Amino acid sequence: MKTPVNIAVTGAAGQISYSLLFRLAAGDFLGPDQPVNLSLLEIPPAMKTLSGIVMELSDCGFPLLRAVTTATEPETAFGDADYAFLIGAKPRKEGMLRSDLLLQNAEIFSSQGRALNAAAKREVKVLVTGNPANTNALIAIHNAPDLPASNFAAMTMLDHTRAVSQLAAKCAVSSAAITNVAVWGNHSCAQYPDLHHAKVNGAPALSLVDKAWYEEEFIPTVQYRGGEVIKARGSSSAGSAANAALQHMRALVLGTPAGDWASMALLSDGSYGVDADLVFSFPVQVTNGKIGVAQGLEINEFGHEFLLRNQRELREEREAIKHLL
Repeated sequence: MKTPVNIAVTGAAGQISYSLLFRLAAGDFLGPDQPVNLSLLEIPPAMKTLSGIVMELSDCGFPLLRAVTTATEPETAFGDADYAFLIGAKPRKEGMLRSDLLLQNAEIFSSQGRALNAAAKREVKVLVTGNPANTNALIAIHNAPDLPASNFAAMTMLDHTRAVSQLAAKCAVSSAAITNVAVWGNHSCAQYPDLHHAKVNGAPALSLVDKAWYEEEFIPTVQYRGGEVIKARGSSSAGSAANAALQHMRALVLGTPAGDWASMALLSDGSYGVDADLVFSFPVQVTNGKIGVAQGLEINEFGHEFLLRNQRELREEREAIKHLL
């Protein structure tokens, strides 16, 4: 058996984590021969709930689960972490502006960035899912100056899988037939789900669907899917978000398939004219552990307007929390 890896999960008593933890313990992340230690972070009022989840994890008798610890302090939870899923964040409530949510969560991610900087392994891979995810990731990066910025990402994989699912359903094929879908920009309703390079069984996707469906149905469906889920089930996406988090981290560890990519929000390196100090979603390829934005993709005027819109939105978010950078 391999040496156990240490996986930290914040907001561990929440719905996304409840869907995620059992899959981590079962080996769905790193495979059937990789033992794991789980380190679970929560706020004090949620520790009783978390203790019940720890009982359930124990009751499952997972062969790969070697240890489960809980903590209320980030630096404790992130000690020697190989992977960190930053899920915990204050939820957006009715009547709350996105700017209000940003300011409330900014303090959480600045403290978690400092804790990661102090306690996690230098090669730790960090995935931010707590919203507004892109700017929360930017805050964490700035507060972890001793860790490479490339260790951090915000999750747009759920937007990516939503886009894949919508295209597969439209073309009456399995999602496995879909490649080269991209989600650009912010994890918000401004995002740009892009099919201009997508393929369906190797054929250009836009040769199989009409322009009106793409622009008037597909794009808004992906952009607003989270809100529709909330309307339907009374709470935000949990199982699908946990699945996307796993897919994102697996892509980082195992790589992306040859000729394909995954959508990830990374600190921009200036690709496609995006400001270098924004966390922006790009089509990303991972090969032999090296992470890079897919280069040389043609962006037409339609897509360029979306990129500019997302850049403006992320600049505004960055300005609102600049005191924490």
